[in-house]
Amino acid sequence: MANGTIKIGLIGLGTVGSGVYRLLTEKNADLSERVGARFEIKRVCVKNGAKKRDIKIPKELLSTDFNEIISDPEIDIVVESIGGTTDARKIFDGAIANGKHVVTANKALLAEHGYEIFKKAREKNVLIGFEASACAAIPIIKVLRESLLANDILFVNAIVNGTCNYILTRMAEDSMDFADALKLAQEKGFAEADPTLDIDGSDSAHKLVLLALTAFGAHITDKDILKEGITGITKRDIEYAKELGYTIKLLAILRNNCGRLEARVHPTLLPKDHMLADIRNEFNAIQVKGDACGSLMFSGKGAGMMPTASAMVSDIAEIAKKVARHAVRSESIKFDSAKPESRDDMETRHYLRFTVVDVPGVMAKISKALGDNGISIASIIQKERYGEGEVVPVVLTTHAASEKKIGTALRHIDGLDCVKAKTFRIRMIEA
Repeated sequence: MANGTIKIGLIGLGTVGSGVYRLLTEKNADLSERVGARFEIKRVCVKNGAKKRDIKIPKELLSTDFNEIISDPEIDIVVESIGGTTDARKIFDGAIANGKHVVTANKALLAEHGYEIFKKAREKNVLIGFEASACAAIPIIKVLRESLLANDILFVNAIVNGTCNYILTRMAEDSMDFADALKLAQEKGFAEADPTLDIDGSDSAHKLVLLALTAFGAHITDKDILKEGITGITKRDIEYAKELGYTIKLLAILRNNCGRLEARVHPTLLPKDHMLADIRNEFNAIQVKGDACGSLMFSGKGAGMMPTASAMVSDIAEIAKKVARHAVRSESIKFDSAKPESRDDMETRHYLRFTVVDVPGVMAKISKALGDNGISIASIIQKERYGEGEVVPVVLTTHAASEKKIGTALRHIDGLDCVKAKTFRIRMIEA
């Protein structure tokens, strides 16, 4: 910082980068008064300097080489908003090596390389602001790192993908098929043209890695997460869930099981009175339970230009305060000894939808396969009766059973002659 001015280099001027530029310029005076230092955007790196943009930026600020930013000795904070993991990693490594603080919303990069990045940041005593990478404007990273510091976190249940939540909301409230709900989400701008990373659970898994890092100090990777998407859910599943008193949400779940960290992303049956059950449309929400504070919930928009930019500018301001007061001390993640729970040992209740031939003895065979593996049945639904010999759906819920036991039972059941399709299952939680 020179002459009371925090100098910023912005790399990437897409949707999020444009939002950051707008907030920093439009609210500069207010931010400066609150922080105690003036903000100056010294350089903006873009792919195409000649491209026409919705925001006007002085030509002398533009560059097409991010090295001009990460090597500039006057720049205090680098804002990375290009996404991806290749050039973004080079930006992080270069900025940290040159003693610059970095602010980002890049969940994919931190999920894949966060351990190395935070370690380097600690060695160089620089700060990494990554609030926007988890749930955009919802300040969950700050809450976990600061507000709940006196707590041992017991579990985190989170709706962290607005695309999936919007799709499931429309399926539940408008009786839409998955494909139609997805198309509507794309038309509304809530889903990408290629929505794979959202609907297969990958986006939620990236965010879960960061929540695990922040809440538990756990170094987990995508391979440690039990991950399933929402593509197999049908209108019929939504209706059965309602009849059972549940709603279906895509949850990212963390559980501390006596030092073993359970990490899961999958569709989940939630009781209708659960605090996450009423989170609708594109909204995100995180439920956190600490040993001292009890159960808390934080909700809001988890994506979009301005919510994401809001979180990034908040990180910029927080770092700027410390720079201005000469009080910078790396707060990089402290890694704990928590280890990932074995998938086989994870226990939940299950919703199971069978596709069977309607003949006498079918339920006896299914019940025996479950019973042989120590799995007890909690409830059964069988409404459709088309006549003996017809194929019908049968739904049941189980009491808690391990992934290993349920997997063994379903492999046996799916091999029965009377079962005509692979059993579809959804895990359930009560807490």
